[in-house]
This record gives sequence, C-alpha cells and structure tokens, in this order.
Amino acid sequence: MQKTTTTFIQLLLLAATVLLTNCAHTQTALKPATQETATQGVRKKLTYNESQRLKYFYYEAINQQEKNNYSDAFELLRHCLTIDPTAPEVNFTIAAYYGAMKNDSLAMQSYEKAAAMSPANATFQERLAQMYIGTKDMEKAAQAYENIYQANRSRTDVLYTLMKLYNYMEDYDQMLRTLDRIEAVEGSNEEIAISRMGIYEELGDKKKALNVLKKLTEEHPLDMNYRVMMGNWLLQNGKSFEALKEYNKVLEAEPGNQEVRMSLLDYYRTVGKDSTARMLQEQLLISPNTPSQTKMQLMKNVVAENEQQGGDSTKVLDLFARILQEPQENADMVQLCAAYMSLKEMPQDTINAMLEKALEIEPDEASVRQQLIQALWEEKDFDRVIQVCIPATEYNPEEMVFYYFLGMAYFQKNDKDNALEAFRQGVTQINEQTNKNLASDFYAIMGDILHEKDRTEEAFAAYDSALQWKPDNSFALNNYAYFLCLEGKDLQKAEQMSYKSIKADPTNANNLDTYAWILFNQERYEEAKTYIEQAIANDSVPSSTVLEHAGDIYANCDDMEKAMEYWQKAYELGDGSPLLARKIKLKKYIKEK
Repeated sequence: MQKTTTTFIQLLLLAATVLLTNCAHTQTALKPATQETATQGVRKKLTYNESQRLKYFYYEAINQQEKNNYSDAFELLRHCLTIDPTAPEVNFTIAAYYGAMKNDSLAMQSYEKAAAMSPANATFQERLAQMYIGTKDMEKAAQAYENIYQANRSRTDVLYTLMKLYNYMEDYDQMLRTLDRIEAVEGSNEEIAISRMGIYEELGDKKKALNVLKKLTEEHPLDMNYRVMMGNWLLQNGKSFEALKEYNKVLEAEPGNQEVRMSLLDYYRTVGKDSTARMLQEQLLISPNTPSQTKMQLMKNVVAENEQQGGDSTKVLDLFARILQEPQENADMVQLCAAYMSLKEMPQDTINAMLEKALEIEPDEASVRQQLIQALWEEKDFDRVIQVCIPATEYNPEEMVFYYFLGMAYFQKNDKDNALEAFRQGVTQINEQTNKNLASDFYAIMGDILHEKDRTEEAFAAYDSALQWKPDNSFALNNYAYFLCLEGKDLQKAEQMSYKSIKADPTNANNLDTYAWILFNQERYEEAKTYIEQAIANDSVPSSTVLEHAGDIYANCDDMEKAMEYWQKAYELGDGSPLLARKIKLKKYIKEK
C-alpha cells in the first residue's frame, strides 16, 4: 500500500506506539449498522455493501497498526469514517492517533462519538471519562462513570471513583447517594459509616454526624475504639464534659487502653489542665505499653514546646534519661536523643556514647554507624573507627562506605596489609548499582597501596580497573601516570593520562608536577619548565620532591642558578633524593640509574 501521509505525521504517530498497541487489544468486532440511538444522534444505517467495506478497511487498519505501519493505519481509519462517520470502534481507535498528534479537540470528539454510539461499552466510557478528568471537566467525567455503572451495577470500583469525583466537586448530596449504592452492594461497614459522618460534617449537620457515630458505638459495644472516637468528636465540638464521660467509660472497661490516654492528653490541654497533661504525657512516654511511634511523636512535641519556651535542655535530657532507663524495642528514641544533643551542641563524646547505645539496640542501623564513624574520624580516633567498621561489614556487607573507612583507618595507622584487605573485601561488593565514582576510588587506592608494597604490576592492574569505572578519575590518572614514569614505561601513555588529569583539575599542583616530570623524562625541558612553575605557583607549600624536580628541569634548561635555588630549598626541607646533596655539591644534574 502506498503511504499518503507526510514524514512529519509519521513521526508524530510513532509516539503513539504503546498506546495504540494497548488499544488494539480492546477493539470489539464491528457490528452491522443499526438504528441505535445515542446522546449525539442516530448511527448511520449502512447498506450491506457499505457494512462489508467498513469491516474490510477497519480490520486492515488494525493489521497495519500491529505491523507498526501507523501512517497507513491512520489513513485507513480516516477512510472508514467516510463510509460511516458514526462507527464507534473506528472513532475510538482514531482518537488515540489524534491524541498522539496533540490534537486534543479531535481526540475528545472521537471519544465522545464512540461512547455515544456504544453506551454499553465500558472501555469507551472509561477512556472518555479519563479524558474529561484530564481537562478538569468533572461533571462530564462523573456522567461517564454513571453510564458505566448503569451498564454494570456490580462494579463498586466505579462507585468509589464517583465518590472521589463528587468530593472534588463538593457535591455532598451525590456523595451520600453514592454511599447508599455502595452499601446496598457491600453492606454496612466502618469505612462507609466514617465516610458518611465526614459528609455530614461538611454539610454542617452535626446531629446526623453524631447519630452515625452513636450507631457505630451501639453496633460494636465491645470495641472501645468507637467510644474513644465518640469522645474525640465531642471534645472537638466543644462538649468536653460529655467527652470526659466517654473516656472514663473506656478506662473502666480497659484501664490499659493507650488510645484513650492519648485522647485524655488532648482533653486536659483543651480544658487548661496543663500540669495534669504533662504528668500524663510523661506516663505515656515511660510506659512500655505506649507504641514506639506514639512515644516518638510525643517526645518531638516535648522538644518543640521546650524550644518555644526558651530551650531549657535540662528538663528534656532528664526526661530522655527516664525514658531510656526502660527497655527499648528499637533505637528510635536513642537516635532522637542523640539528635537533640547535637542540636544543643553537647560534647561529642556524649553524643558518641548515645550513638553507641543505639547500635547496641540495632547493630544493623547503618545510618547511625556512619554518623558515629564520621565523628570518630574527625577526632582521628582510627582505632575506634576500625572497631566500629569491622562489625558493620558483617551487619551491612553491601555498604561500601564501611570498607572505605576501615581501609583508610588502617592506612592511617600504616597497616597496609589490613588496609589492602579491607579494600579487597569492598570491591567484591561492587555491582551494577554501585556508585561508579566510589568503585573507581576503591581501585585507585588499592593501586597506591600495592605500589607502596612494590607490587607494581598489580598496582597498574588496579589503576586500569579504576579507570574502567571512571575514565576521568583525576586521582587515578595522575598516580598511574607518575608511577609509569618512574618505571620508565610507556611514557606516551603516561603523558596522555597526566594531561587528561590536569585538564580535569588544572590548578592541582600534584597533577601539574607529574605532567612536568613526564615531559622532562621525554627530554622536553622547556615545556616541562612551564608546567613545573605552574605546579609551584599553585602549591602553598611545595614539597621537596616538587622543588627537586624544578631544579632538575632548570639544570637541563641551562639555568644553573635557578636550579641551585630550587635544589637548596628541597635540601632544607629534607626527604630529597639520595643524589640531591651531590647535585648541590657538584652544581650539576645527576641522573638516577
């Protein structure tokens, strides 16, 4: 078949692939034309020949659609409409094309026509309703869903959708009518009763709202939650005396009911008995029967109120201490206490002790352990960092940050074997979800440690792995290049990597020195001089190595006065090469063997 649409239209239609594929499976067979009456008129009566032609072209359109020939399918559907403009299946299918072409008005007209010509088709009606919702035409959306429900009165899901639409429209009478229909199908239940009560509240009919609540209480005499709910409603509506009577009835039946105690807390605050409210609040906070989430919310309220009143931390900390004397089901309250101590800028060792207490309760709480490690690292307490990290690798083996701090702590203690082992364990946890920067850094650090242990080939392999994860890792590029240069291997590769590192970080003195030294080893002395000067200019305190490099470069640029100046500075800092003293004595560059 020859394509008649433009390339632009074809591209637009490709955007409809997913939608059209789904729609293709919702089509119903074309029915013979009838005198079916709908809201937008009467469907055209077709001759037998027209009916057959319509079927042929429609099914061919679907066939082309399934082959992803969307432009052909679109033209065939348009041809179908010349035969029968009222055909519901054709209008429904072509509407998706108009939607993909951003022609929302034509899409809406086609969906409306399809739904009107086939009012019993739930798929057509629901799609039209969704279009109305998209345009914020909730009245028409509600009518479409009403049509769906009339066709199938067992669909309470449609009624719940209608509830949402009528609520959006603030049509509370229709909401009540819809609730009646839901109740007729599902029977009465708490959810329906509470919804009905809420509607009466919106209508301002307090009497009916209270009657719904009373009925719930009568129907469930053993469930004290409804009586608590009754008390809460009375309290919110200014009937504090009646509310207290309901709360007392609950306490008589269930003295340990925590819900009513929470409601009593609101009651005492409402009637101005603040001291009684505080006493009850403390009882709830210390009681083992109060749910953890409730305690957390209460304690947050205590902190907020205390801050508003001037922030006397003594009272709050005393209350925390009393709470934490009791066994804790989780570490939430301990963490809240640690956070409060941080807020009050208490000594770090006090905060650390609280974090350690939290880990005793929940040793697999990774965020707490990271917070403790961070504090210990800032104190340079590397022994404690190691002690905290080791169990972390068992409780949270997938968290690479713990291997990182463990390895670095060992490294700080000059324990290279254990440092290397920590990083080796860490890289075994690398997967597709791992942060690429972190994975690259792990291998780069391993490369440095391996090089210090004179395991050069393994070090280079580690750097290669680092650059596979992050090709622009400046740290890995620089060190890899420098060590290649020291080994006198593949200087061209070393130069490329080093140049890439200074492009990424052009003011890094270490990277600039590496590049200068590689150029020096390639006997490109004038170029090396430019970069060594940049390295010194960007380093507030140049190392003896950098200064000696500068002297070597200037010596080979026939500027012995400048070379001697840099060599002398390097010598005064110490840590120079074994040949440095001889260079100064002989006033000439001596190449290392």
